[in-house]
Amino acid sequence: MNTGMISLKALLFGVFTLTLVGELKAKESAGTALEEANLKKALYCMEILENRPDLEPSDRINILRNECYSENFIEHAPNIPDGRDALLSLFASRYKKYPELSMAIKRTASDGDLVWLHLHVKHTPESLGGAGIQVFRMKEGKIVEHWGVGQPIPKESKNNNTMF
Repeated sequence: MNTGMISLKALLFGVFTLTLVGELKAKESAGTALEEANLKKALYCMEILENRPDLEPSDRINILRNECYSENFIEHAPNIPDGRDALLSLFASRYKKYPELSMAIKRTASDGDLVWLHLHVKHTPESLGGAGIQVFRMKEGKIVEHWGVGQPIPKESKNNNTMF
């Protein structure tokens, strides 16, 4: 094979490699932008849900309905009814029962259309509260699916680590 042909093949290989790397970086950037947008929206929705007692409960519910939860929302927690309206009804009753409810976000993560939040939720300021992990699947800027696990914070622990 002559050096001209080898040089041409090397050039074509280089162009192919740069194109492939460019496409991968573009996909990575798009994924990162989507993940950042999903995380930002999930954090906004959790703030409205858990930390805005300055808003009337009906206003909070309207924001959650219109901006946060998809009409086709799917719930996976076995103790919560399926569907957006059932979930919003649960939130409305919770606001009446626990007007001082608050939440602190301890950790967050996102991957594609999924967002994870590690939370410390308290019904009253003096309660120990509970630790929870909420997983949301996002679509077009709204929560379309939810999985959650939680456990109460005990008065005493069998280790010196915190739950957070």
